[in-house]
Amino acid sequence: MRQVLEGIRIADFSHVMAGPYATHLLRLLGAEVIKIEAPGRGDAMRNYGADRRYDGMAPAFIAVNAGKKSIVLDLKRTEDLEHARALVQRCDVLVENFRPGVMQRLGLDYAAAQKLNSRIVYCSVSGYGQSGPRRDWPAIDNIVQATSGMMSLGGDPEGPPMRVGFPVVDTLTGQTAAFAILSALLRRERSGEGDHIDVAMFDATIAFMASAVVPWLVTGRALERTGNTGYSGQPTSSLFVARDGHRISLGVVQQHQFELLARLLDQPSWHSDPRFRDPDTRRQNTAIVQQALADVLRTRDAVEWEQLLSAAGIPCGMVRDIGEAMSLPELEERNLRIPLQIPGLPQRENVAVLGAGFVSAQAGTSALEPPPRLGQHTDEILSWLAKD
Repeated sequence: MRQVLEGIRIADFSHVMAGPYATHLLRLLGAEVIKIEAPGRGDAMRNYGADRRYDGMAPAFIAVNAGKKSIVLDLKRTEDLEHARALVQRCDVLVENFRPGVMQRLGLDYAAAQKLNSRIVYCSVSGYGQSGPRRDWPAIDNIVQATSGMMSLGGDPEGPPMRVGFPVVDTLTGQTAAFAILSALLRRERSGEGDHIDVAMFDATIAFMASAVVPWLVTGRALERTGNTGYSGQPTSSLFVARDGHRISLGVVQQHQFELLARLLDQPSWHSDPRFRDPDTRRQNTAIVQQALADVLRTRDAVEWEQLLSAAGIPCGMVRDIGEAMSLPELEERNLRIPLQIPGLPQRENVAVLGAGFVSAQAGTSALEPPPRLGQHTDEILSWLAKD
């Protein structure tokens, strides 16, 4: 079965996370991705982290580069720059995430690329976009978490702002870029014209936070930090400790859910207690409601509560670490894990990368080759370019 992007070729001039994650998603859909890397150490993510045993193939690099091809080009050398131009001529998409102005100085900006290939879909990823007063400001994930307001939403009400514990801005920016590229390819199918896409980490993050930003735009009031309590602010949408010491996250936000919970936990007094009457009164009596819930939820283990409450239609989940989450059997059924064989790595069973996060009846195979060694395909690609 053909994948939707089979036949689409991408020149990937990006590095680190946001750009490579975008091209990783497109690779999962069947595109051929040719990764252009600088001589020496290549993409900085190849050596990311403190464990030197993974140098050249660091886990963070593996996560977003499986199945790609690598060619080493020194874009400051005339000969290699000509190879890059030849590659642009033969590709459908170009992705870059250099600081604004770098590709122009190299002679590989959109205007130059369009002269080489009028149908090129050219995607530039940067911190604050290709225009505006912050155009030249450097930005990485935690900086944009701060400047976008995202960090102000995390943490306990009495505590300081809190960074999300993984590079969420890089990831969501890559997803935004992939979405934009797909839309441009669809437009090209209809019009025959290429496009220049300007994706800013800041812009993508603001758009991603619609559930927090739009309430401010409508009311002029910012959301309060609620720590581990859910978006609703309900005391019944929070973390509780089970009998075995594991935490469970409860998501009871609607009245019928609370009434069902009271029946299931055999707490008839909650139906008549005025402090428990409705969402507003429960919010006003948060400490009392949460203490009552905590007393009951300490009577069973976390897995028992997760199964019992979820089966009854009450949102509930055990708080797992990454290893526990990755051990859940449904990951195989849902095609979330794509197995990889990577020679030379420290031995570990079940090495894998993640799928795109959705299931499609027509998606085709998701098997991938391992990430490329630096310059692994240089000779192959140069031979191919020389044929014309």
